[in-house]
Amino acid sequence: MVIARTGRLEEAPLELRDMPQPVPVEGEILIKVSACGVCHTELDEIEGRTPPPKLPVIPGHQVIGKVVAFGGARDTIRNVGHFGHVPSRVGDRVGVAWIYSACGRCEYCLSGQENLCADFRATGRDAHGGYAEFMTVPEEFAYPIPDVFSDVEAAPLLCAGAVGYRSLRLAGWGLGLDPCESGDSPTGREDARYSPRFRSHFPRSTLGLTGFGASGHLVMKTVRYLHPKTRIYVFARSKEEQAFARELGAAWAGDTSDRAPELLDAIIDTTPVWNPIVAALSNLKPGGRLVINAIRKEETDKQALLALDYARHLWMEKEVKSVANVTRKDVSEFLALAARIPLKPEVQEYRLEDANQALRELKQRSIHGAKVLRVSSSL
Repeated sequence: MVIARTGRLEEAPLELRDMPQPVPVEGEILIKVSACGVCHTELDEIEGRTPPPKLPVIPGHQVIGKVVAFGGARDTIRNVGHFGHVPSRVGDRVGVAWIYSACGRCEYCLSGQENLCADFRATGRDAHGGYAEFMTVPEEFAYPIPDVFSDVEAAPLLCAGAVGYRSLRLAGWGLGLDPCESGDSPTGREDARYSPRFRSHFPRSTLGLTGFGASGHLVMKTVRYLHPKTRIYVFARSKEEQAFARELGAAWAGDTSDRAPELLDAIIDTTPVWNPIVAALSNLKPGGRLVINAIRKEETDKQALLALDYARHLWMEKEVKSVANVTRKDVSEFLALAARIPLKPEVQEYRLEDANQALRELKQRSIHGAKVLRVSSSL
């Protein structure tokens, strides 16, 4: 499936095309794709809010598949340095996330902030992604997938899960993995670099989630596991999403415009629009933080920002912070945590050729957990 032109989804749907099978160059692996998650970012690409630099392009950045070939004359990945990685072999199951590559040399890459690199390249936007039978990716940007997950279960963890994990840290919760001398890798192989010890500094007692799709429900499951006494408040437009949130343990669920029963330490927004931003600021405690987890926002209700009142929405040292992409460390750490819980996403499955249907439902906010395309059976 390719993005052949940009425009409203109704006027510029994805097109099913035969494309040449990609050939990996030195430093890349070729993956036979089995599943790929569906993300609102695909809508942003199609509708021009974050347009691909070159068309046509194959979208999709929550990719699960198996290694079938390596670029260059070798059959294993070179020793790579990002957190939690183990050498891969032909036949290994791997995942590919939003971060397709970064320069590795700039101040951001060298300080662990490769998500801010000026040369950041996004899977499925700047390079072909996983709405296809095969794709290539730089070997250092693929991740071993824990055996506890099926292909369809693992796909949403690579973006909805990983960016939700990053959002939690930006919201003020310190999360991470401690290095140790030995431990089990996510795939079950011995690997001295992988630590099974998860640390969490969680000084706050209330968390809001605005929007309750793929990322929101994974954040809730994560927090409920790590800190079951934390009170989680969900703001969602549909009654179905509100009911789903209560099923998963929300202390309260209401509309995105509602006032919560108490003011909150932090709120993570995953909606594509602006009205919930203003409403969320009204629900924060003094010193509270709003984290906006979105690549882009739509223009339809941007005038809502004119309702911002400094004294009510921003004063008392409230903070607003955006989430920009993910790092490899985010993805590796979250996969390790998800395997430990184990964290199983709620999934709606579609055939690859039904990608436009999945995207239409996503745009119409017909959501129950995550949407995943089944591309092919595992090898």
